[in-house]
Amino acid sequence: MTTAFLRAETLVAGGGLAGAAAALGLVQAGREVTLIERETQPCHKICGEFLSAEAQDYLSQLGLDVAALGGAPISRLRMIRGSESVSADLPFPAIGLSRFKLDEALLRHAEISGVNLIRGHPIRKISVNDKILLDIEGIGAAEPKLLMLATGKHELRGAKREFTPKKNSKNLIGFKMYFQLTPAARASLEQTIELIFFPGGYAGFQMIEDNKANLCLLIDRDRYRHCGNSWEMLLTDLKAASPILAGQLTGAEPLLDQPLTIYQVPYGFIHQPSETDPPGLFRLGDQACVIQSFTGDGMSIALHSAALAVRAVLHDQTSNTFQRQLAIDVRAQIKRADTLYALLNSPAAQTAVFEIAKLWPGSLKIAAQLTRVPSKVRIR
Repeated sequence: MTTAFLRAETLVAGGGLAGAAAALGLVQAGREVTLIERETQPCHKICGEFLSAEAQDYLSQLGLDVAALGGAPISRLRMIRGSESVSADLPFPAIGLSRFKLDEALLRHAEISGVNLIRGHPIRKISVNDKILLDIEGIGAAEPKLLMLATGKHELRGAKREFTPKKNSKNLIGFKMYFQLTPAARASLEQTIELIFFPGGYAGFQMIEDNKANLCLLIDRDRYRHCGNSWEMLLTDLKAASPILAGQLTGAEPLLDQPLTIYQVPYGFIHQPSETDPPGLFRLGDQACVIQSFTGDGMSIALHSAALAVRAVLHDQTSNTFQRQLAIDVRAQIKRADTLYALLNSPAAQTAVFEIAKLWPGSLKIAAQLTRVPSKVRIR
């Protein structure tokens, strides 16, 4: 039984982009905020690490100099299937930047700005009945008036997301690996993000800071089983399916001992508030909504949710009002992304999409624009 008590009127659970941005925005508006981050040190996260123009703008508004972090500029999209590819300019300038570096930079900026940062203390349980009560490992209890729940894809006891995975995504496994490429392979990826489609999944491939390449992929669990549940065999299988990827990985050196993995990501999830929700519980980022990874808009949505939550708090709005507005803001692009994924998961539809893209490369640019946070709802 815990006896200690953490006193914090406003508490943020999770020090990723959404949590750090919300804490920072409230502190900059003159509020006192405590942020609980479970990790003691920076850590890698499964993420395509594609920072769109919208995400960069939100970070700039918070006073973070993104350009100083050394990310890789991205201006083109290349879609690949087998030995076929089609390219188009992106409708905005993007950056490839690791979450390892970006999250820590934003968290440090928040702490310097006045956020009370507490690291290395996981939240064991949340009770959200008539009040919000947290059980924090190594600290004790906390009963904040406002709780920003920003724990990413991690579920917390007592506050799990209510979502039934869609049939075509519930068995997907995510993998992420960094590579040091040969100079020729780096040159082929310069200024480019690649979306590589293959039977049973897709991958994103791009450069990030320090001349590293990020390969982030989603694969059907059955295909992984057919590869002996082995990352090495899976990679060999994917290279056989994509000669272009195989060429780029020739001579590449993996930079992690093992790939990062994740299972059953709730793609398409949008939190639906109810009248029984505590008025002070704000779900941010992946705790509020999850878009398909290939859109590259996850970080932008996380930052938008943080900015919208800050505005709601400063205007004394309840969390229900905030969650309803966030759902309105992002519902259309999340549904479009789900529709695109369902199409691209079908071999026949993949063929049709590629033929259209080859005849009309601008269609890729339109698709990229349709899965972004709309400019009319962005907080400025």
